[in-house]
Amino acid sequence: MNLLALDTATEACSAAVWVDGVVHGRCEVVGRDHTQRLIPLVASVLAEAGLDYAQLHGLVCGVGPGSFAGVRIGVSFAKGVALAHELPVLGVSSLALLAEAALAEPGCDPVLVAIDARMGEVYFQAFGRGPAGEVQPLGEAAVCAPTAVLIPGGPSRWQAVGTGWGTYAAELAAVVAQPLGRMDGHALPRAADALVLAAGVFERGAAPAADVLQPVYLRNRVALTLLEQRQLRAKGR
Repeated sequence: MNLLALDTATEACSAAVWVDGVVHGRCEVVGRDHTQRLIPLVASVLAEAGLDYAQLHGLVCGVGPGSFAGVRIGVSFAKGVALAHELPVLGVSSLALLAEAALAEPGCDPVLVAIDARMGEVYFQAFGRGPAGEVQPLGEAAVCAPTAVLIPGGPSRWQAVGTGWGTYAAELAAVVAQPLGRMDGHALPRAADALVLAAGVFERGAAPAADVLQPVYLRNRVALTLLEQRQLRAKGR
């Protein structure tokens, strides 16, 4: 089975190819240059795997939450390729991509994923491992102030990943109010982890058609008012 995955929801731009369980991947921090870097990255991983689009069996796309423009770029590209080649395409949460990487080692603590959403907020969701080892949400994804995140009960210790922790570590840690394990405030979603999440779906023949793919924004506003911008600058954000 040959799958192509991509994620452009954050300042990272990544692409990866799965060839019968072997993964070829690339990830670059590109800021806002996703439109310039995505196609070369995809071409690079396809060439490394010795494939072209006609040899793919499906696509996987990070659908956000994240940058509005970044999410749209990735979803539009994936949908266009899938429609052109009549391929199924599976959308996966960019928060779940971070969780998959954080939970990769056996025995790891459950994870609190926070992506910096700008505007004084974070995209936030908690994850653990399910009974079959799958990544399992432990609550709904939300966008909110870091002081307003909801921490699920149960785990005695969490690990913490994502750029939201890099920006708001003190505020988020105060809400958790218990010792944290590993913290990585620089972690960004990677397409290679989307392949791990999606492979079983394609093996079961359960991946949907391309027209089902939709971005996940969580938030309707894309900019702060001038007053809100001044208030954030005054706080050093």
